[in-house]
Amino acid sequence: MSALRWSAVAMLVVSVTTIGCTKADGIARRANTRVEIGEPAPAYATLSLAGDSVSLAGQRGKVVLMNIWATWCHPCRAEIPELRTLHARYRDKGFELIGVSVDTDGTDETIRGFMKEFQMTFPIWRDPDERTSALFHTVGVPATFLIDRQGILRWRKIGPIAPNDTSLSNAIERALGS
Repeated sequence: MSALRWSAVAMLVVSVTTIGCTKADGIARRANTRVEIGEPAPAYATLSLAGDSVSLAGQRGKVVLMNIWATWCHPCRAEIPELRTLHARYRDKGFELIGVSVDTDGTDETIRGFMKEFQMTFPIWRDPDERTSALFHTVGVPATFLIDRQGILRWRKIGPIAPNDTSLSNAIERALGS
């Protein structure tokens, strides 16, 4: 191999290594700054699917399970039956399940059809810019956060909720004071 070719290969290796380290460092920094259990949940406000202004602050006094999802996400689809079960079990005790859709703008009718198909009767908020990902330091969907009546984060899960997840139901019951 010529000296020029070796030089090009060496520069490529250094570039790839540098990019990889930068990405890893960024992920490590993000992991260290995530929202911690026992800390106040970030302030978050958006529009509901109906077009109303909504916020986590407006939910104070309720125990909120905020589930971030998208219509195209297969794991999101898989956890919906469990979310419906939790909503039915606890809604009369001061529990609010809020679905936050990160589907892009212009998909409101798709979301409504999805809600009907999956029998989702809980409120849906819109987050087409995925601001929740930045605020709650998550990557991807689904992601779920339990926030108590005072706005404190009490439980979180990145990835789908499994059926009969006792850690979640126990956290909900503790937050409700059951």
